[in-house]
Order: sequence, then structure tokens, then C-alpha cells
Amino acid sequence: MSEPAPESPGPGSSDPRTPVGADVRVARVSPWRTTATREVYRNPWITVREDQVVRPDGSPGIYGVVSTSHAVGVVALTDADEVVLIGQWRYTLEAYSWEIVEGGTDAGEAPAEAAVRELAEEAGYAAATWSVLVEDLALSNSVTDERATIYLARDLTPVPTSPDPTEVLERRTVSLDALLDEIDRGLITDAITIVAAAALDRRLRR
Repeated sequence: MSEPAPESPGPGSSDPRTPVGADVRVARVSPWRTTATREVYRNPWITVREDQVVRPDGSPGIYGVVSTSHAVGVVALTDADEVVLIGQWRYTLEAYSWEIVEGGTDAGEAPAEAAVRELAEEAGYAAATWSVLVEDLALSNSVTDERATIYLARDLTPVPTSPDPTEVLERRTVSLDALLDEIDRGLITDAITIVAAAALDRRLRR
């Protein structure tokens, strides 16, 4: 007895199967409507605004948005194919965190320029070879518009470090397998680092 043929999608439905390599970014109209906006807080790093909105169900409400500069992450890969990690205390989490090199763009600074600067400041390296590993990563899209670009930096040479006054940093190097293991065990929880490790793993093992 033959198996029944799979059911075809009904009217107004779409096939949930997406072809490999297809562009899944579909233009849609926002179900939200903004009726007013006001800035409620600003400092040199973030801006917080509160929008008066009409929710998708038609009811009125508010939406708070945290705006930041574009973030960058740098996977600095040594000649031994080890990843440079930076350790520092994260005030918001009240916890110590090991991460790839990370930072934000300064006013008028392109992400690629920020990546070069952060690699020198935090890790004490310059890189001769650069490539984009992840582009336009949305970091916490329910509360902030912050996006990040992650770069792969290779052919490293030492340069002087110059961390920010707010930073007390440590540095170590780990293999990609060790990095993935630390992520699996919950020892590394930083989102940019986790995404970067997955992207690096995919690129190196192609």
C-alpha cells in the first residue's frame, strides 16, 4: 500500500519548507503605529526614547527603545588558529565575562575602523588580514536597535594596548573546540561571542 501524498497548503497558507539559499527577508507592513515619541534619557553611550503607539490589536500603549552606536566584534585568530578572548567584569550582569574583542563605534567612525581600534586597545594586536564574519546582527531586538558586525582578523602582530578607563581586562587564547565547549557548558554567555564562534566554526569547516 502506497503512502498518501503530503497535503498541499490550503488557501492563504504558504509552504513552511524554505529552499536552501533562499532569501527569507520578506517585506511586510508594520502592525504597529507610532503616534508620538520623546527622548527620556541620554548619555555618551545610549539614548532611551518612549514612543506612544497603537498596538497590533488596536489598543494604545507605550514602547521603550534603547538606541546605541553600531557594535563590533573581532575574532582575532592567532597563527596557531586560537581565538583571542578578553575577560572583564560586566556591571549590568554583576558577573565576569569572557568574550571576543568587542566595542562600539565612536561618532563618525565606520564599523571596520572601530574593529581595528578595538583590537589594538583591548587585545594588543594589529591584523594584516580582515574579513566580515557576521553582518548586521540584531543583539536584543525587543528592547534595543543595537546591531553588530563581527570581523575575522588574521595575521596578527603585537601593538600596545590602551583600554578604556572603565575596563580592567585579561587576555587568553583558546582553540575553537575549547571555545565551543565553554559555550556548551555555559561558561561563556556573551551573545556576540556565541554567534561569532558558530560562524567561525562553519567557515573553517566548510
